[in-house]
Amino acid sequence: MLAMTGFLRNAWYVASFSREVGRAPVARRLLGEAVVLYRTEGGEPVALEDACPHRRLPLSMGRIKGDAIECGYHGLTFDCSGRCIDAPTQERIPSQARVRSYPVRDRYGLLFVWMGDPALASDESIVHLEHHDHPGWRLTQGDCMPVRSHYLWLVDNLLDPSHVAWVHRSSFGGAGTDRTPMRIDELADGVLCSRWMLDQPPPPFYAPLVKFTGCADRLQHYEMRYPAVGINRSVFAPAGQGGAGLQDSPLVYRMASYHFITPVDEDHSVYFWLQHRNTDIDDEDLTSRIAAGARAAFEEDRAVLEAVHQGMKQRATPGTSLLLDAAANRFRRGLAQRMAQEPAGSAAVTSAASTPA
Repeated sequence: MLAMTGFLRNAWYVASFSREVGRAPVARRLLGEAVVLYRTEGGEPVALEDACPHRRLPLSMGRIKGDAIECGYHGLTFDCSGRCIDAPTQERIPSQARVRSYPVRDRYGLLFVWMGDPALASDESIVHLEHHDHPGWRLTQGDCMPVRSHYLWLVDNLLDPSHVAWVHRSSFGGAGTDRTPMRIDELADGVLCSRWMLDQPPPPFYAPLVKFTGCADRLQHYEMRYPAVGINRSVFAPAGQGGAGLQDSPLVYRMASYHFITPVDEDHSVYFWLQHRNTDIDDEDLTSRIAAGARAAFEEDRAVLEAVHQGMKQRATPGTSLLLDAAANRFRRGLAQRMAQEPAGSAAVTSAASTPA
């Protein structure tokens, strides 16, 4: 497994759900940097360095004044651009009194923060949720969990359809998930690992959701975009109707899961997710059950990945790669190339800690 250090800075990362940030300061940590989030009086999100330049007290311990934020130690106050606009204890505002301001966007109920050079921030590079405004699809409210693991172990997991056969026996696992070969495709902005499993019973998580009886043709579509956005598409068609010749019909069940992995530091990540489906869009009970089932499955992932993180840090012998690691290895190579191509100065902080090999 390719060893990597540091993070891709010129990219959007999810810092929070939109609903969690209002007129009170909210502290977050992304890529090893402390960030404070809040909203202006007009409701626009703001993201600033969470450290007053005087004594480095987190600004998140202060208070919001209008559209600005006031340090809770000596009252230095900073506007949305990070410029100090008030220093109550003296007549002149120090010219060096400034904090970093990060571009931030409110999309899909999530707050995305650009961690690199603000001049390179592009709205077009925020992942597009294909059916976000489609009347025939239902978007869940979303959920998240902290994970005591380097973010690349989560990325690897989301490029590995085979793990469901063992980690998710009671949910996503099912016949064919242990041995059916994978197809790997390199994309302009990531890697796709996929496979069709034909004429197999739907697994426990999906069996109550499909609109037909009997066996199914099942697609596992595991796509990862740089630096850490996963798109999983699950398709179930009646046996004999799936595969390359798949045709849309009312019996074809589709679910798209969007996964946003945010590195906190070298040892911690936050895992955000949203889910779309094309059936029963007004069934609130079903939506709750799907959300609970997904949460339970991802808790299984968390237990495994936290143990993997510790095991790989403490290993005394060389690691072994399997054929199933091919998609993850391709992704890491592409990510490493993009990190190497970042302009000097893009990274405000460069980590020297080791990451997974």
